[in-house]
Amino acid sequence: MYKVLISDAYERTKKGLMSALQDRCELTCISNEAEFQAEIKARQFDLIFLDTESLEGKSMAQLDQIHTKDPFLPIIMTSQSEKAEIIVQAMNRGASDFLVHPISSTRINIAVDKAIEIRDQKFEIAYHRRKQDVVYDFKDVVAVSPKMRQILKSLERFAKTDSTILITGDTGTGKSFLSGTVHFNSPRRKKPFVKINCANIPEDLLESELFGHEKGAFTGADKQRIGRFEQASGGTIFLDEIGEMNMRLQTKLLRVLEEKSFERVGGNKTIYSDVRIIAATNKDLVHQVEIGMFREDLYYRINVLPVRLPSLKQRQSCILPLAELLLKKCCSSMHSDITRFSENSKKLIQDYDWPGNIRQLANTIERAVILEDNDVIHSYNLALPEKAGRQPAGEGPMTHVQEDFHGKMEIVESLAEQEKELILKILEECLWVQKNAAAKLGISPRALNYKINKLGITHPHWRRNKKVDG
Repeated sequence: MYKVLISDAYERTKKGLMSALQDRCELTCISNEAEFQAEIKARQFDLIFLDTESLEGKSMAQLDQIHTKDPFLPIIMTSQSEKAEIIVQAMNRGASDFLVHPISSTRINIAVDKAIEIRDQKFEIAYHRRKQDVVYDFKDVVAVSPKMRQILKSLERFAKTDSTILITGDTGTGKSFLSGTVHFNSPRRKKPFVKINCANIPEDLLESELFGHEKGAFTGADKQRIGRFEQASGGTIFLDEIGEMNMRLQTKLLRVLEEKSFERVGGNKTIYSDVRIIAATNKDLVHQVEIGMFREDLYYRINVLPVRLPSLKQRQSCILPLAELLLKKCCSSMHSDITRFSENSKKLIQDYDWPGNIRQLANTIERAVILEDNDVIHSYNLALPEKAGRQPAGEGPMTHVQEDFHGKMEIVESLAEQEKELILKILEECLWVQKNAAAKLGISPRALNYKINKLGITHPHWRRNKKVDG
């Protein structure tokens, strides 16, 4: 049964709510502010009915206070009269619904069902957000080095504004992660956050992706498409690798920044969209401007709040804490029992230069988790190129080490090639039965299937690879 708190100053309307809900809810009714405060502190409720004229006229203030502590708690406002300004005020402050007496039992129960359903959806969204590769709280970002702590302080301050942010830094330094953190700590956090990688989309399709197109705008445009800027209205759009954008699109983007308007491809209707832009690039945009590959006016327009992320090599004190965090996340997603790194592994990780930064660190740990047979990551399963890192004492060089299936395989330079080689070997031993291969590798079938797709492994006997005769 749902636990419901009813705060209503009128006995008649209070009894109406109780009559409608008594068979399905555990009800608590109060009539003054002191009782209300005591109940809120003492118990956890699934839903609150709050009358606008109860609590000595402080119901709106209580609505704000409750949602500050528990933003997921549904609150249905009730009133004896229908005043538009009160209804608008309540809904803007986060009320789930607004009911005006007299209210039928059916209407009350519908309001309760809807409010609980929306609450459950919010819980699910929050759960999935925690599973994604976006950090939603600045306190959760690994920032041990003084330079990274200073950058986080700046980003936390920038998040409170609407100004455009330009994040620069080498590939894999965390530009995408931090863009999400900025959005979800900004006033726009309840609006969409849309990511676009300008380098991954062909030039002739990028304009349509960003701004949308009308039906018939080009061959294959059989229906109208809403662009990312339109989808992100009121929220934030993250333009990764903005340095790859061609000059024509740069001109259109400049107009969006200056006028907050654009037209879809093939259309003449002006569309207005209030979007905050966070841009990122690993290129030197000043040099790009000098050689005529990037518009100077656009550069100054996006470089309002600049942030440069240091490479992993430049934040040595962050490396091991990041590795521990990535290991925990990887083991959780792969249902692995691995708990820690060996001391030699820690030294190898700390001493390595990490030219691929966090992305390389994450991939290295993921591969080691797949290869490791024990509950501790050993240094030979990290398989880092000898030329870029110093080997721990007692481990010996790792380039050309021969290992059998239980960890004894030839280490080659490419981590992806080693991973693919191992998986192919085990699949062959298991007669290409993925379930058996996953068990032998010590990972879930789902994790193995993800790796097979990622590495492009195929076999003619697999159903998805068979051609259907026409």
